[in-house]
Amino acid sequence: MDLMEYQAKELFAKHGVATTLGTVVTTPEEARTAAEEYGFCVVKAQVKAGGRGKAGGVKLAKTPDDAFEAASAILGMQIKGLTVNRVLVTPATPPVEEYYFSFLLDRSNRQYLCIASVEGGVEIEEVAKTNPDAVKQIPINPGTGVDADKAREIATEAKFPEAVFEQAVEMIESLYKVFVEEDATLVEVNPLARLEGDRLEALDGKVSLDDNASEVRHPDHEQFEIKDETDPLEAKAKAKGLNYVKLDGEVGIIGNGAGLVMSTLDVVAYAGEAHGGVKPANFLDIGGGANAEVMANGLDVILGDEQVKSVFVNVFGGITACDEVANGIKGALEILGDSATKPLVVRLDGNNVDKGRAILDELNHPLVTQVPTMDGAADKAAELANG
Repeated sequence: MDLMEYQAKELFAKHGVATTLGTVVTTPEEARTAAEEYGFCVVKAQVKAGGRGKAGGVKLAKTPDDAFEAASAILGMQIKGLTVNRVLVTPATPPVEEYYFSFLLDRSNRQYLCIASVEGGVEIEEVAKTNPDAVKQIPINPGTGVDADKAREIATEAKFPEAVFEQAVEMIESLYKVFVEEDATLVEVNPLARLEGDRLEALDGKVSLDDNASEVRHPDHEQFEIKDETDPLEAKAKAKGLNYVKLDGEVGIIGNGAGLVMSTLDVVAYAGEAHGGVKPANFLDIGGGANAEVMANGLDVILGDEQVKSVFVNVFGGITACDEVANGIKGALEILGDSATKPLVVRLDGNNVDKGRAILDELNHPLVTQVPTMDGAADKAAELANG
């Protein structure tokens, strides 16, 4: 779960990170009221996307009327396809210097990684290109973590200025607490600002939480989910326990295993170039439990997407054999009945593949087309979606 800036700041404050929470509002009138308290302030769009400032989603306001005008301009605007429904109003604190700091999960090396730069801030991407040595990457052993000594080591390697060095050490420790105690996969401060008077403060924040930890260890994380802004298909899939992400395409995808599904997305995108540029409509991994109910739930979600014109079921039988998958498809079509109206292209391979294909041959359903190869099935699904 990715958090909005104001939500990330709430977690920062909870763990002792110096930050200013501000006031979240949904109308220009509320923005004016907040500005009457703060005076010179900044009005910032709250969406789960970067580049808000460059998109016009961050504006300074010297007066309450300025804040009203800024909120009027920002609310309702689109930033990277996301509608701005709320803004954060905070006192304007122009930084003397901007830094960058983050902790993230380094999956490839099975460790944590700290990235820090005292030449960073909002232009960190440009710094990484033009002066990569200024962006420090410091491995963190999950077993030992970040204590005061490690925080001091990080601050030294990143070359935080002496005037804010001790504050940086304290903030590094606090940000690490956010990272591990909230089961985050990313904690980012950009910019981490040196303010007038040599005060160090997190002016902006980004946090990604591990959903796998939410239900068991962090039921309180549910408060961060803004249900009225959740895509209805993703909400429906989540309620059914499905690993689903909606995309902007026409070919629905069902597969077993995240790696296979990701490969399927690539193959469909490539095949779609020859069929009017059709693209994958979703990521849906049914895992190892491809029985009739799971398959029906997956098809129900995908067929509910009006953009979907065809469905590609791509399964490699392993623990779940192909005959079980075929029976799952058969049962799903029986469960869905007349609500299943879009063509399905099925590619089965692996354990008990002959039995699985025989089951679907015997079913002889008018919506189901079997194709033995992944490339061929992707091409057929793209052709049907374009037809």
